[in-house]
Amino acid sequence: MTIFWIISALLIVVAILFVVLPLWRGGHKSNAVARDAANLEIFRDQIAEMDLDLSNGLLTPELHEQGKRELQSRLLDEVKEEQIEASVRNPLKKLAIVISIALPLLTIGLYLKIGNPNAFAPEAAMMNASMPANTSMSASIKTLEDKIAQNPADGESLLLLARAYGEMERYSDSVKLYEKLTDFVKDEAWIWADYADMLAMVHGQKLAGPPTKLIEKALALDPNHPKALALAGSAAMERGDYQAAVRHWGRLLNSLPADSEDAKMIAGGIQQAQQFLAQAKGGKAPMLEQISPAQQPTQAASSGKERITGTVTLSPALKAQTSPTDTVFVLARAAQGPKMPLAIVRKQVKDLPLEFSLDDSMAMAPQMKLSNYDEVVVVARISKSGNAMSEPGDLQGMSSPLKPGKSGLKITIDSPVK
Repeated sequence: MTIFWIISALLIVVAILFVVLPLWRGGHKSNAVARDAANLEIFRDQIAEMDLDLSNGLLTPELHEQGKRELQSRLLDEVKEEQIEASVRNPLKKLAIVISIALPLLTIGLYLKIGNPNAFAPEAAMMNASMPANTSMSASIKTLEDKIAQNPADGESLLLLARAYGEMERYSDSVKLYEKLTDFVKDEAWIWADYADMLAMVHGQKLAGPPTKLIEKALALDPNHPKALALAGSAAMERGDYQAAVRHWGRLLNSLPADSEDAKMIAGGIQQAQQFLAQAKGGKAPMLEQISPAQQPTQAASSGKERITGTVTLSPALKAQTSPTDTVFVLARAAQGPKMPLAIVRKQVKDLPLEFSLDDSMAMAPQMKLSNYDEVVVVARISKSGNAMSEPGDLQGMSSPLKPGKSGLKITIDSPVK
């Protein structure tokens, strides 16, 4: 980078000299030469006249000599004045100075505006080295295809080409390559998960059938593989097995950073699955009857000691903001820890005031039961959208932390969700 700036500076200096020197030296040179020539011609004419007067006897030799000296002295004075005027009153010299200052500034400013000052940085060089792979996808794919043609067992090239096909939405070609990969890479969960993902795209983004079997193979190799768990939860949602969706996504959520975007997305999916499960438990039995007995969610056993009972009422000040058919959720969640509901009841505003009961039989997952926590919070929420996820504009009320087994609890829905 230093060499680049040195060369640039030298080129700027050469450009300045090329433009400025003629201006500096030129000045009024042509005018001065013409004026000097005219003065000299006048001087000669006057001398000639004085010589003629001398020969005609009109001037004495003394006056003739004195006149010549005066003419010579005046000619010399005029030449000096012109030299001084040319040096003092030369506007082109000022222009030369302005150009000498402005040209470097304009050049550097223009480069910083439209050029790339970091073009010679090491990281830029590395980026440029990798540009062919990014800017010429077709050429890269052709190279990979040639490598695989020469060596069909080149696993690295197979994987790169399969992923490249996926990015280009050539899902069928990608599936063929993943199938070849699984012939000699059988013990890697990520291969089966990627294979399932591409196969689902071929099947119109449906995970049912063969893609689900591939997901099961991935989870058999690694029960905590993130992509396999995400796909397994989606497949469960697709077939209506909301309990399994909560189970798979819950395991995935536990492995993600709490504040990450992925965690927020998975948590939203879990709450959506819980909402559908709550709807099914709220009396829409046909939804669960369509699921095979092997897929039906098993409810946690309830001893009754953890049961929480109480009454939910709506503040008269908020009644005008609700409709009789608005959804009401009453749920219990851990006071400290995950915000996933431990038990949930779904009703409508027209059912208020509502007597409720929450216990382990309403658990979304075996490990997420009321009896597993020392303190819980009970929340009553009116949802305009019918979504179990809290949204701005919902109305809610909640209890203070309490121990499971509390009875006679009273909750008033009295504040909007912000």
